[in-house]
Amino acid sequence: MKFLLATTVAAAALFSGAAFAESHANPMVGGAEMLATMNIVENAMNSADHTTLVAAVVAAGVADTLKGEGPFTVFAPTNDAFAKLPAGTVEDLLKPENKDMLVKILTCHVVAAKAMSSDILSMVEADGGMHMVTTVGGCDVTIETKDGHVTIKDGMGNVATVTIADVKQSNGVIHVIDTVLLPKM
Repeated sequence: MKFLLATTVAAAALFSGAAFAESHANPMVGGAEMLATMNIVENAMNSADHTTLVAAVVAAGVADTLKGEGPFTVFAPTNDAFAKLPAGTVEDLLKPENKDMLVKILTCHVVAAKAMSSDILSMVEADGGMHMVTTVGGCDVTIETKDGHVTIKDGMGNVATVTIADVKQSNGVIHVIDTVLLPKM
């Protein structure tokens, strides 16, 4: 199972069709330097593009988990990705009575393995152009390359594009995405 997760995660982090080497310096995210010595939550808190994600992680009570040892691969939706949801959705999800749904949605963005873009590309290619991944939240997402970009299709048919890949963390890796992944309902 762990091998399956590690294998499936690796297929989602290509950016513009070019894999970054693991030794490549971290890209800037949300106007901030991302330090490979910091954990996922610490780096996300420094990104101006991920304030909604950080608020959701805190409201859901999963911050301590994502600060943990990992390894994790997180497909991190931007503020603009959350803004694409219907009006009032984020505000409703942040209410205490909707915590279970918020946790489910957030864990649909997490895989319990570290998968760099080169790993992901290899899995997609090995599977004939598309690779299924099961997330920590039990969501099945499909990763493929399209028009030189890595895309992730969720259970509702939404398609997220990886916009920044291989943001190394002390406990895994972040791949920035432009759409929130939702569980099949």
